[in-house]
Amino acid sequence: MTSENSGVPAALPEGRFTGPGEFSNLIRQAFSAAATEGWREIILCDRDFADWPLGEQAVVQALNGWSKTGRKLILVARTYDAVPRRHARFVTWRQTWSHVVECRKTAATSADGMISALWSPGWVFERLDVQRSSGVAGFEVGRRTALRERLNEHLLNSSPAFPATVLGL
Repeated sequence: MTSENSGVPAALPEGRFTGPGEFSNLIRQAFSAAATEGWREIILCDRDFADWPLGEQAVVQALNGWSKTGRKLILVARTYDAVPRRHARFVTWRQTWSHVVECRKTAATSADGMISALWSPGWVFERLDVQRSSGVAGFEVGRRTALRERLNEHLLNSSPAFPATVLGL
């Protein structure tokens, strides 16, 4: 069963989530749904993605299933320092699929102004309390639109970052 007009499996949770375990499960479920349903665009935003399960085998396998021509994954962060250390599988996947992945560094300087969220055309989640990994997820058009507008502000005030490869002489 899918939500109306979104192609998103109804199995994705709606409502509040709390704790690092639920947060990580939410990300795994989201990427699984993205692969199954063929989401055309995904935006991830976080201070540094240190506590996201991006390097887990299940997440990278889902991203492999999702990766096709016409898809776009955008990551927005203040820093990418933790990504190579904590998410080696993701970094390797990104090198292969660099044509569908765009990494941006936001100009946001305060933690209060930074969003921790996943946006897709049909379903979103946002961590409202990063320290407790609690927030809200849902399919509602208003929630998706409001989050996308806030993410657009970060994208407008960002620059390319975290290149897929580093060329040296």
